[in-house]
Amino acid sequence: MRVVAGSALVVRAGLTLRSDPPPMNVTIPAILLLGAGILLIAGLWTPIAGVAIALTEVWKMLMLPGDKWLWLMLGTAAAALAMLGPGLWSVDARLYGWKRLEATPRQKTSSLS
Repeated sequence: MRVVAGSALVVRAGLTLRSDPPPMNVTIPAILLLGAGILLIAGLWTPIAGVAIALTEVWKMLMLPGDKWLWLMLGTAAAALAMLGPGLWSVDARLYGWKRLEATPRQKTSSLS
């Protein structure tokens, strides 16, 4: 999921930056999304990159004309990745260790006591 969302962000940001000349109101978000997409692909600082992408996509939905459904999908995927974390095959897992959360079993309680 990280690779797909990050690749889509890198490609779209690269196309935006290659336009002749890109308007300033889309240049800064495109640079931010390009960097965050690269971080997502590598799995480095995934929660920070995911939140940055989600906030940028929300800003784009509110302020810019364009494909709002794509921005909604990318923002939602980035927010989900920020909450899920980088996964086993990532730079974050190599640097900080892979964290796995397991639900503890419930204790049986008697209502008669």
